[in-house]
Amino acid sequence: MDRPPVWLMRQAGRYLPEYQEVKGGRSFGDLIGDPRVAAEITMQPVRRFGMDAAIVFSDILVVPQALGMGVSYGEDGPVIERLVRGMGDVERLEAGTFEAVAETMRIVREGIGDRALVGFAGGPLTLAAYMVEGRISRDLAGLRTMAMRRPEVVEALLGRISEVVGDLLEVQIRAGADVVQVFDTWAGRLPPDEYERWALPWVRRVVERIKGSVPVILYVDGCAGILEAMAGSGADVLSLDARVRLSDARARIGRVALQGNLDPVRLLGPVEGVRAGVRAMIGETGGEGHVVNLGHGVLPPTPIESVRAFVEAVGP
Repeated sequence: MDRPPVWLMRQAGRYLPEYQEVKGGRSFGDLIGDPRVAAEITMQPVRRFGMDAAIVFSDILVVPQALGMGVSYGEDGPVIERLVRGMGDVERLEAGTFEAVAETMRIVREGIGDRALVGFAGGPLTLAAYMVEGRISRDLAGLRTMAMRRPEVVEALLGRISEVVGDLLEVQIRAGADVVQVFDTWAGRLPPDEYERWALPWVRRVVERIKGSVPVILYVDGCAGILEAMAGSGADVLSLDARVRLSDARARIGRVALQGNLDPVRLLGPVEGVRAGVRAMIGETGGEGHVVNLGHGVLPPTPIESVRAFVEAVGP
């Protein structure tokens, strides 16, 4: 391949008419729980746009579900039921399975030929925030307050989550994943010292468990202040949000492979602006050690023409 690979975070979903047709009146939870439907949704953007990779249509909150916590999906985002309030809640977390995700991936693996299949899981800190707060707060105040006042509870919770995240990624690798991404999205809301205390050690634990099986991508939204720490996670690729220049990141952390990082809002504008943004982004790295992507997921109102322009601008 004479160009960098390209795919988009959240490339399957609401902006596609074929997704809306498959969805009908079903909830998001129903969609990801049906392997054949989830596999079809996974493959829709690859068929339409020809990305180099398909990312399984699932959700990071399958981990809390596997641990016995209720998850509901509404218009305002997911809500966790039966929150963690103390050590007893951590001790009662159950060990579940991920057969629906695995079956989805097996179907996709057969359907996408030689394209890459991306599995994923939420990062431990991000999942802990949901499990303590129910919804994500602006500053993760609930989780951080518990970490200050009852650090033993948060450490136990993060340890338990890390085990199950590792289980999920291993399941996906056995089902055909060529690469996995850890979305520790909300860890970027922590100050650098708290990131190194409460997020990095558990991401590192997950990465160490699967290191050598397939490449691992680590994504944190708001990563500009913690790039060096992220580089110490052991991940093979760092996926960056749009608020840091790729060239600056490379100057700070060396030849670590990078993914990203065009602002998804750019795809709401004229297609020529999308093409120019992609060319400028690739110019930041020369296309070497670079997976072309967005700095966050595709937004629901994104025009199809913008996604096509993004992919085509990378090259044939």
